[in-house]
Amino acid sequence: MKEGRHTLTMLVENEPGVTARVSGLFAGRGYNIESICGAPTASPDMSRITITTKSDPHQLEQIMKQVRRLVNVIKVRDMTGDEAVKREMALICVRTTSTGKRTEILQIAEIFRGRVVDTGTRHLIMEVTGSADKIDALINLLEPYGIKKLARSGALALYREP
Repeated sequence: MKEGRHTLTMLVENEPGVTARVSGLFAGRGYNIESICGAPTASPDMSRITITTKSDPHQLEQIMKQVRRLVNVIKVRDMTGDEAVKREMALICVRTTSTGKRTEILQIAEIFRGRVVDTGTRHLIMEVTGSADKIDALINLLEPYGIKKLARSGALALYREP
């Protein structure tokens, strides 16, 4: 069975310890979490946890069954396909030692619809949102300039409305 990257989203009760129980389930079963995001929804009683993991179809089925059994989990969905809108956000701090390099970096940021959120004499920090592939491509282009720091949110996903 072929292993692939999957994005799972869970609607859970907004209570202390729920995220720990979900991540503990993954760790206890030997499943790796590549990224995890959690935050309250429009309803203050519920939160949405989005997890990206690599698994084969059998493992994914087991993960879904086991997560559904957790007391505080209301709903679990596999958001891997095209029916979902998926986005990540990244903050990237890049070295800028000369004016020419700064101009090149700003042009690259513009192509990716990135936005500079902080700048100094030797660095700039940009914010970019998009698919994981888009962020990976931007990082690859910026690496030759020298990435000082990088923070990524991990995937967030919602199903498209009809």
